[in-house]
Amino acid sequence: MRRRLFIGLAAVVAAAGGAVAQSPVERGGYLVNSVGACGNCHTPRQQGVPDLSKRLSGGFQTFDEPWFTVKGANITPDKETGIGNWSDADLRKALLEGVRPNGVQLAPVMPYGFYKIMAPADIDAIIAYLRSVPAIRNEVPAPQYKAQQVAASLPGADKPMSEADLKDPVKRGFYLSSIAHCMACHSRVSEAAPPDFKNAYGKGGREFRGPFGTSVAANISAHPKAGLGGWSDAELRRALTEGVSRDGRKLKPPMIDYVAYYKTWGPEDMDALIAWIRTIPPIE
Repeated sequence: MRRRLFIGLAAVVAAAGGAVAQSPVERGGYLVNSVGACGNCHTPRQQGVPDLSKRLSGGFQTFDEPWFTVKGANITPDKETGIGNWSDADLRKALLEGVRPNGVQLAPVMPYGFYKIMAPADIDAIIAYLRSVPAIRNEVPAPQYKAQQVAASLPGADKPMSEADLKDPVKRGFYLSSIAHCMACHSRVSEAAPPDFKNAYGKGGREFRGPFGTSVAANISAHPKAGLGGWSDAELRRALTEGVSRDGRKLKPPMIDYVAYYKTWGPEDMDALIAWIRTIPPIE
């Protein structure tokens, strides 16, 4: 009883925008479907558009990298093809340590290396939400691991952030950016190298290829020319929530795919994210 009360109170404090009370399931839904953008990897698509009738039942794309070949798993409560047989402890271990119930390490495309920062109440809220979604039978191909799976640890995100820290806009922005795993792309200069949080923090440079052509993860540091140092808050907000760059150019995948999630963030959370972006040191 005390645990449930704590979760409920924490969800109220950590609610989007800090003003609207949320139940644990509502808070978990916000973290999964807005901040974490989990559906971007775990939801099928039809003609390039996420099929929300099959939300979280398995991804549409195959991640084929030097260390693994995987697809986004079915994370609905289906007992045969999803996580219906996983305990709460199993889910918590997968989220925080990247380990399956059978002891196998998950591929780091699942950004568990970023999730250690999450407050215990938010982890519990995510688990509560995943228990609440419809169970959908959808068998996803088994992962193929080509080497030992190692997730890079994000400096400053290796332990839960406190409630007091979450009241600070910049720290809250870092918290949200960690859950949104921004640096998984913006600190990785190539597909052949893991994220580099020491020499390439915010640098971008990784290329993505598809029917859209080629796109490159942007430099989101405070560099005045190579990065976002010359952008206004309004320009940053438009890029994140409308997918339009400073010069009026429409963003390409994969960034444009995340716009659908960013536009659902609470206003104060978006303000916090922008406040944090402003603190990223300039890098060429």
